[in-house]
Amino acid sequence: MDGGTEIGWEPHEVALLGGGPRAAVTVALVALHLLGAVETGPGRTLYATGPEPEGLGPFEGTVLDCLREPLTARELVRHADVRLALALTRIPLAEDGLLTHPWLRPTRGARRRVAFWRERHPLPAVRHGLTDEDTLLAVALHGDAALRLLLPRFALRTGLMHPGAPADGVRFSLGRGRFLRWRDEYEDSVSGDWGGTGHGDHSGGCGSGGGGGSD
Repeated sequence: MDGGTEIGWEPHEVALLGGGPRAAVTVALVALHLLGAVETGPGRTLYATGPEPEGLGPFEGTVLDCLREPLTARELVRHADVRLALALTRIPLAEDGLLTHPWLRPTRGARRRVAFWRERHPLPAVRHGLTDEDTLLAVALHGDAALRLLLPRFALRTGLMHPGAPADGVRFSLGRGRFLRWRDEYEDSVSGDWGGTGHGDHSGGCGSGGGGGSD
């Protein structure tokens, strides 16, 4: 799904600014699920099936390539190619002054903009009638709360949402239980998860795929 939102950022970029790397991977997996490009396997794994969907963006394409072999969402976040794709995603955001140096955390202005769009696009009351783009933006802005409402079975089967995660606040638990949305990302910055260099496109060595799934 290579289409920017009215915000001017792709959904995974919104998620990266509002919730960090795990949030961006969560949104990419939701996008692939909505396209029917991934299936769930045992042990909360995901894997690519069928041909790659047309119009897939580079970040989602990298994630899909890496799912030629079954991986969990947590393994995807740590995958070298995904980390490179995240680094590439950060480049234009940093050039726009939305990420600070040296750790490439969101600036105060970026956080305010995400908060503004979160207020402008509150969590939907129901999932009926939402487009795929609406669903992606809701997940990017509201995290676990949107997953619980819109894609509960997929989120639980894949570990994107912890079953005991609190309903209040904005969290991207990725199966890790209760933590504030920036705590682990700030800790990761010390070990390098916010650093790295770019990855030109999504053809770099993880595989390829696409094909089937519904919540």
